[in-house]
Amino acid sequence: MDSLALFCTGALLAAGIYWFVCVLGPAEQKGKRAVDLSGGSISAEKVQDNYKQYWSFFRRPKEIETAEKVPDFVDTFYNLVTDIYEWGWGQSFHFSPSVPGKSHRDATRLHEEMAVNLIQVRPGDRILDVGCGVGGPMRAIAAHSRARVTGITINEYQVNRARLHNRKAGLDSLCEVVCGNFLQMPFPDNSFDGAYSIEATCHAPKLEEVYAEIFRVLKPGSMYVSYEWVTTDKYEAGNPEHVEVIQGIERGDALPGLRSYTDIAETARKVGFEVVKEKDLAKPPAQPWWTRLKMGRIAYWRNHILVTALAALGIAPKGTVDVHDMLFKTADYLTKGGETGIFTPMHMILCRKPESPSDSSSSS
Repeated sequence: MDSLALFCTGALLAAGIYWFVCVLGPAEQKGKRAVDLSGGSISAEKVQDNYKQYWSFFRRPKEIETAEKVPDFVDTFYNLVTDIYEWGWGQSFHFSPSVPGKSHRDATRLHEEMAVNLIQVRPGDRILDVGCGVGGPMRAIAAHSRARVTGITINEYQVNRARLHNRKAGLDSLCEVVCGNFLQMPFPDNSFDGAYSIEATCHAPKLEEVYAEIFRVLKPGSMYVSYEWVTTDKYEAGNPEHVEVIQGIERGDALPGLRSYTDIAETARKVGFEVVKEKDLAKPPAQPWWTRLKMGRIAYWRNHILVTALAALGIAPKGTVDVHDMLFKTADYLTKGGETGIFTPMHMILCRKPESPSDSSSSS
């Protein structure tokens, strides 16, 4: 009987470990596995040092004196977090409103499809994904619209991951990925039929510079939509709690200072865009976007325990625990930003490049 009890206990323990690591493990079963976590293009022995450099640089985002260094540190950030994002979140590195009766994955896909519907592209059109990450939105948008999508990301590791996923999804004929800085894009003038960015241009030190580049590469008459990270009208700069939340989001997401919602349309018009529509997609009747973060607290703790164990065993690089801890804390700040309404990651602006320079009227 003792042997049977011991066997049953062992079997239950083994089943529990399998369930804990494999069943509840990665957000994308076809994506990263915990044992494959890395520092992207950073060698394993340098992950911890690069994390310390990153943290030092973004300690006070609004006090960054050398904006020229921001792209390099954003690149470092995505080397550090890409595997963790893929493993714990999925291949679409952004938020979306919750949709009753829909899974997080379906809600994410609908949010992405809305972007391409807004810019009114047709099958075969060539469109630009500004800050494509590992290409989750690109693949959803290409499959939905049958447009040819070119994505640009500053991070070479993400380029390789995106190309791998494109091949696996059978979409590499519609999806192209380019490594480059969206402040200086390697594309000719007037070369795209439309463009979108989903929670990506927040990394630009100056929004005007990236909007000007997008304006340049769009064909006259084409449309651009962006989901922007901004502070809302509820944010009070004199409120210490508000300031702490916003700075926590900035530090944990490689942001050189969050912009106010009032800056977005003004910047778009400044570079020549006609503003067609502007709306915070997080406002009611939209369901909260941050519930996924709250519901995932058990998963965060589970993943943190697993990351700690893998780092201790030498399977994951030293520094991975620090990076995961940073993201864990940032999730709390993001949740507080959503609950208080002082922050939104989906302030939508829809713009059109005029047919001619004189056609610069705007509406909202």
